[in-house]
Amino acid sequence: MNLDPSRGYDLIGDVHGCALSLERLLDLLGYCKRGDVWQHPQRMALFLGDIIDRGPRIREALHLVHAMVEAGQALCIMGNHEYNALGWSTLAPPGSGRQFVREHTPRHARLIKETLDQFEGHPADWHDFLRWFYELPLFIDTGHFRMVHACWDADTVEALRTRYGDGRIDEAFLQAAADPRSFSSQVFDRLLRGTDLPLPGGMTLTGSDGFTRSVFRTKFWADDPQTYGDVVFQPDALPEQVASQPLSRAHKSRLLSYGAEEPLLFIGHYWRRGRPAPIRPNLACLDYSAVMYGKLVAYRLDQEHRLDPDKFVWVEVERPEDPQ
Repeated sequence: MNLDPSRGYDLIGDVHGCALSLERLLDLLGYCKRGDVWQHPQRMALFLGDIIDRGPRIREALHLVHAMVEAGQALCIMGNHEYNALGWSTLAPPGSGRQFVREHTPRHARLIKETLDQFEGHPADWHDFLRWFYELPLFIDTGHFRMVHACWDADTVEALRTRYGDGRIDEAFLQAAADPRSFSSQVFDRLLRGTDLPLPGGMTLTGSDGFTRSVFRTKFWADDPQTYGDVVFQPDALPEQVASQPLSRAHKSRLLSYGAEEPLLFIGHYWRRGRPAPIRPNLACLDYSAVMYGKLVAYRLDQEHRLDPDKFVWVEVERPEDPQ
């Protein structure tokens, strides 16, 4: 995708309905609201997806981001939560064994509940945003820098690019994801959710979010990892007896890598904590758990080819936002 090289870009992590915090961050970054649109005379906002779900002002956050995109003041890529909303709302193709692309299980219902509740009195609005989600690319690659919600898998990106050159998919591609063996399902799973491994010995863990899992999120850039602790990348650490176990050959073969000489890469998704900083000189995660009273984080990108730790900007989300 060709973006104006003379502009600066402010990449912003997962908003999750924290609209007031987003306004504070944009104000801190020097954006001003003119009419319904936040804008900057020299810069453009780039959102890493997951605008919806969990937070108290989801509808307001969507309107804010959508208005900026429509006015040419921002771009936004798709996060797994926007994909989840499309799948929840889209009938599965006949013969798939499902009623919807994303099955209406109690767990899935819990994840989307806040969004559906906040749009309950605004069905036309919700319908319009679902249509807009199809306009959100699954990745952006400018040559200078890249954006993807969870994981840059070069083979998957290239295979998708041959069918959808701009990274924007359609309803047929979404419906095909009802089959977990399909290319569509693999694309969504890898780019929007990332890589994972099963916990050794068939064990399960209950995370801080209350969900019990048999898999854990992994780094897709780890260089020559030896143990499970070397590849874990999620808010909840693995128990020491698991973290210290050597990676099995089969599990090690499933890991990806992102080379140190690759273009700058920005991701969200992973619920980081602490002071925002690069993961590597060419890799930054900008999700710092805003909706869990963490930080809403941006990176101010100009012409640099290596990340500058001083160019992270954030606002603290110290208390719940008042609901709409």
